[in-house]
Amino acid sequence: MKAIAQRVAAPVPAVDSARLGRLAIASLHAELACAPKPGLVTPFDSGSHHDMDAGTFLRSLFALRHYFTAVARIGALDARFDALRQCGIAAEAAMLRATGGINTHRGAIFSLGLLVAAAARCRQLHGHAGSAAQVCLAVQHWATDFASAPLDAGSPGQRARARHGVPGVREQAAAGYPVLRGLALPTLRHALASGLPREAAMCQTLMHLIAQVDDLNLLHRGGTDGLHWAQQQARGFLAGGGAFAPDWQARLRDVGKHFVTRRLSPGGSADLLACSMFLLQQEAA
Repeated sequence: MKAIAQRVAAPVPAVDSARLGRLAIASLHAELACAPKPGLVTPFDSGSHHDMDAGTFLRSLFALRHYFTAVARIGALDARFDALRQCGIAAEAAMLRATGGINTHRGAIFSLGLLVAAAARCRQLHGHAGSAAQVCLAVQHWATDFASAPLDAGSPGQRARARHGVPGVREQAAAGYPVLRGLALPTLRHALASGLPREAAMCQTLMHLIAQVDDLNLLHRGGTDGLHWAQQQARGFLAGGGAFAPDWQARLRDVGKHFVTRRLSPGGSADLLACSMFLLQQEAA
């Protein structure tokens, strides 16, 4: 990955690639620190995961600290998708070395990596930050290439995608991330504008994502029944006021206990939450 970064280290005056890289890591760290999150790793517990904890995630983030800066440089230089792909492959290898073979951020390496590259490309083309929606749509610049790139058919997410016939991260990216533009970003903006603290706003956004997204991690762990159960739990939480209700944290911790009992983890929704945080932060950076 360091070699890739060196190959794309030509000056890019209009884009602070390191700044975008730091924002990406900060967004992933904010997702990790956010609690309570049903079934997901937080600084306080491992959720439904027996093979990882917050320390595992922190080691992964440290290993990925140069990756997002590198893909920002690649995006700003308008390089072909294969350069992004090779950088992502190297990042995944670094992640697995840091975590002892545990997948903590594979989905984020793809989705957040594409969004960082697109954000950098927007800045290079226009001389200023693009809106969150513009950055989502800018990912389509590489859609033809990543749609034809090889897939890891043996990964849990791809097996669930094939078994249940639902779109995965590639389809979301090729469509310009409609779930981010139409659901996650408006929810997060509204929650923050309404005065919710950042952590509460993030939890509110996460539960909206769980309620509506066909999360491949939930499908992999619980099948269709597990996905529908998780969606119903999220909808019930939101119907009771969500993170706007005074007792929201206690209610969400209770939901989380049932997720752990069923070994369900909405990892795909967590990735989308981190992407949403990055997209909002890059607007002002």
